[in-house]
Formats: sequence, structure tokens, C-alpha cells
Amino acid sequence: MSRPLSIALAQAAPRQAGEPISGFAREVEELAGRFPGVRFAVFPEFHLHGTCGPAGERAAELEASAEPLDGPRSKALAELAGDLGIWLVPGSVCERGPGGALYNTALAFSPEGRLVASYRKVFPWRPYEPHRPGDRFVVFDVPEAGRVGFAICYDIWFPEVARHLAWMGAEVIVVPARTTTSDRPQELVLARAHAIANQVYVVSVNTAAPVGTGHSLVADPEGRVRAEAGEAATVLTDVLDLDDVTRVRRYGTAGLNRVWEQFTEADRPIDLPLYQGRIDPSRWTPAGG
Repeated sequence: MSRPLSIALAQAAPRQAGEPISGFAREVEELAGRFPGVRFAVFPEFHLHGTCGPAGERAAELEASAEPLDGPRSKALAELAGDLGIWLVPGSVCERGPGGALYNTALAFSPEGRLVASYRKVFPWRPYEPHRPGDRFVVFDVPEAGRVGFAICYDIWFPEVARHLAWMGAEVIVVPARTTTSDRPQELVLARAHAIANQVYVVSVNTAAPVGTGHSLVADPEGRVRAEAGEAATVLTDVLDLDDVTRVRRYGTAGLNRVWEQFTEADRPIDLPLYQGRIDPSRWTPAGG
């Protein structure tokens, strides 16, 4: 049995903050026209929030372009996804939350034109990002394929994020990024490591040069690189078979390691003083596993 999910990762330069959403709509329409078999399209972090001024004006531009999740931007994006009949992840946006707080928030829109998931970045890149951290992990289901989890850029440096998403049943972790610095090679190692440690697909789509450092990546549940871009603008396409997650977890990575079947009924919980909690063997299995 196969559970295919056809994806497109749009490694592109960001669009200017505050410009009409119609420009992005044309970008997505062009992608859908070039790759008509794609079911799930992903853009980089803050793709709709490029800056045109000096670095010191970045926070002010984000502030000016922030909207609540029920604002006109989300409504236009939902309509776009519905018109094209695709799953659309427009990267992350600057969300204006309660009390005017700003969040770096990833969104997922369904082919029916609905906002089905929003995730506030739990680990903003401090001290460089002016956003408040989110307080929960987010997964959502793509019918007939499987469950998808969200992480954003710097989140990938914290193993707790990927582990928790996998425990919640995520079979694919989607990571919009806007890495402009020299640590992209380390992020690629981390993406593969999270895929291996949690036996999930990890897809990381970064901003293209000259703004970003590119090297978007698709890693399979055993950590193999299925596709990787260079620095220039491009679109990576692939078809992920989410039954590979089931296979790897059942038979083990390289036919050996079954990390989600580590414990027996006789094992006692393991205290985790760092988290003031513990690993409970009876709760170790991923949701739906």
C-alpha cells in the first residue's frame, strides 16, 4: 500500500513586505501551472515579508505588515489555495496576536480553501527576532496521505520540537526557513538527524540567494537526502510515500533500529529532571502508531 504526497518546495527570494497579495498569487499560480501534479506547495519563512530598508528598519516593517489570522491576508491565501485546489504553506507570516503581540506563524491552507493549521514559532532566533515564542506544537492531517507537523527555521536546533511532533503522529515535518547566515550546513545535518532519530520525513525550504543561503532539502525517514538545491532560486519536487514511515518504524532504520519500540511493559519510567518530568514507557508510542 502507498500513501503518496506530491510536494513542491519553492526556494525563492522573499517578496516585499506590504505588497499586494496578488503578486504572490501569480507566483503560486505559475508554480501550479509548471508542476500540475503537485498537491502540497511550501514557501520559505517570511516569504511575504521581505525588507526593502536597512536592517534597523526590519522590526518596523514587520510591525507594519502584521495581521491577525482572520485578517484579509489569510482570507486571500485561503481563497488562492481553494481556487488552485492544492495544499498551500505560504511560509510563515507576521501574526498580530492578542494585545498586539507579534508572532512568527506558519500557516497551512487546504484545497477546500480553509486555514487548517497555524503554528507560532516556539524558538525565535534571539536576539535577532522581535517575536514572542509560541507555546504549543502543531500537526494536521492531509487526507489519504498522513499527518504533517510544523517547525520554523531555528526550531530545528532544538530536538524537543521534532521529537514531540513525531510523538504527536507527524510523518512529515515541514520546516520553512529564512537562513541568511553561514550555519546552513549545520541545519542540513540537523534536518537529517531529526529524520533519523524520529523516523520521519523532514523537508526544509530555505530562502534563495542573494538574500538567503538556499540548500533546501528533503530527507527520508532513514536520513537519506532525496533532493537538495543549491543557492539559486529553484523548485524542488518530490513524491513522498508516507508508508515509508510505517515501514522504517516496523522493520527499523537500516533494518535494525526501532526507536519507537524501545520499551517493554516491565520497564519503569525514566525521570527527566531537566524537564521536571519523565519518559513514561506506556506513553512512548507515537499517536496513531
